[in-house]
Amino acid sequence: MRGVRSLREMTRLLNVDARLRKICLLEEDEKGYPRSVLSRFTRKVGAHKLKRIIEDKVVKLLKRSKTADVDAVLDASFVKAWSIRHPKDSQKGFSDKQARVGRTGRTFGLGYKLHLSIDSDCMLPLASLVAPANQNEKKHTPTIVKKTKQVLFNAGAKLKRVIADSQYSDEKVRKAVEAVIPYPANQKRGVKGVLRVDKKFRSHGPEDQKRKYHKRPAVEAVFSFLKTQYSLAMNKVRGLKNVTVYALYSILSLILTKEAAENIGKPDKATSPTYFNT
Repeated sequence: MRGVRSLREMTRLLNVDARLRKICLLEEDEKGYPRSVLSRFTRKVGAHKLKRIIEDKVVKLLKRSKTADVDAVLDASFVKAWSIRHPKDSQKGFSDKQARVGRTGRTFGLGYKLHLSIDSDCMLPLASLVAPANQNEKKHTPTIVKKTKQVLFNAGAKLKRVIADSQYSDEKVRKAVEAVIPYPANQKRGVKGVLRVDKKFRSHGPEDQKRKYHKRPAVEAVFSFLKTQYSLAMNKVRGLKNVTVYALYSILSLILTKEAAENIGKPDKATSPTYFNT
């Protein structure tokens, strides 16, 4: 939330920033944590424990809101690798050997993709997964849907339907859960009464499907928050494991902001991180 770019900068702030020192329970004459302590903490926590912490927070928030049925929106967003392309293989990273070249908007870039499912109503992240950028979204959809169902089950809720763009159009997904996913042009040719989206992003098909599909932009807003307010776009780590941890920290920050807003009785501030950072 503060946009701290390195552990070196964080170490300096812990010695001069009174608010950060108070949050970290540092006494007035106590030195801030050195870089070795901060990096060791991240390694010891790891992705698995961070996911458990996030899941625990999400379950508590869902229980507090007494959510019963959830429409989950799925999407993936590109995370740029901290590396250049390999001079002998332009599809791979040089200093980040696990990074791959994949589509980012209308062009291609070297990095990873954060796959995410959110509650369409409250924009709360439910499940996440980081993979190399060259891997198709459909490959990870079953895993994301399974994780989403498990989180909702733990919160006493259930997955009502999945909403996603045409990139996720797959019969396995449609059979596993009610899906509001447009068919691409190469599927169901000549069939009327199915949901489609044209090149100008206009939806066509049954009215009820179109209304449900219009919830999809919520996930774009979440990615925007993660990148602009919670430093996801400032990735300075290498390797799938480290990028996963970095992405999870961003997601956890977003969830903690929502929890703080609920705790002080101002749920409208859940999407306003600057309110808590002033």
